[in-house]
Amino acid sequence: MTSSPPRPTPNRDVNTAVHALLAGAEEILGERFVGLYLHGSLAAGDFIPGRSDIDFLVVTDGDMSDEAVAALKAMHAGLLASDLPMAAELEGSYIPRAALRCYDVAHARHPHIESGGGTLRVEQHDADWVVQRHVLREHGITVVGPPIDSLIDAVEPDELRQAVVDLVHSWWAPMLDNPAKLRRGDYQAYAVLTMDRILYTLEHGTVVSKPVAARWARRTVARHWAGLIDRALAGDLGAPLETLDEARDFIRYTAEQCERWRRAGQGPEGS
Repeated sequence: MTSSPPRPTPNRDVNTAVHALLAGAEEILGERFVGLYLHGSLAAGDFIPGRSDIDFLVVTDGDMSDEAVAALKAMHAGLLASDLPMAAELEGSYIPRAALRCYDVAHARHPHIESGGGTLRVEQHDADWVVQRHVLREHGITVVGPPIDSLIDAVEPDELRQAVVDLVHSWWAPMLDNPAKLRRGDYQAYAVLTMDRILYTLEHGTVVSKPVAARWARRTVARHWAGLIDRALAGDLGAPLETLDEARDFIRYTAEQCERWRRAGQGPEGS
């Protein structure tokens, strides 16, 4: 167990939630606990309290037993039931050291919990985890454990491009026919900013924060959607139904650029 609460971020409430997670994970996993790391907006430097998740990764030494997974599930439920600030914003995975080294779709089922009151369950980790591994390796915050870049192999630019292409194909393109999620203003803003990041990755073969990608996209390949991007950045899309068609057009454009890269290995065209 740690002797004093970690202070991995400038936000006291985030640190309190992270310390509670660390204490619980260490107690349950014992010698199988390798380390705790933060990524996502906390690592990118654009964390916004009340809007951003506390993205975490716990690395384990080998696969966990069913009993350990059940104990972790109960631990997370206890955190949610407490009055601990920001406990509901914890979102992350428990991944064995060997599986973390290099993404393998055939060995990518790991315990995961979603923010907002989710339940810990064993889930398939899709191509998005190629991107998450890159962000962790290059920008991850080590709370406890060995340096994260010693646990993850470098991710090549075209691996990142292929990962975002697969993500658009499997997750975002279907929303063109079934846009139910996009009717929510918060999710629509998330979608718009995610399209910016995907376009940036196609062009540059790396990953940057949503605000950096958005500012790049609005003055280059996505000038047509500059107003929509500005509203998404501000977290204020107004009446989301009024911008639904515009958001879908932006997703469609991004999907087309992904398909173009898939066919020819080229970056996005100017809009």
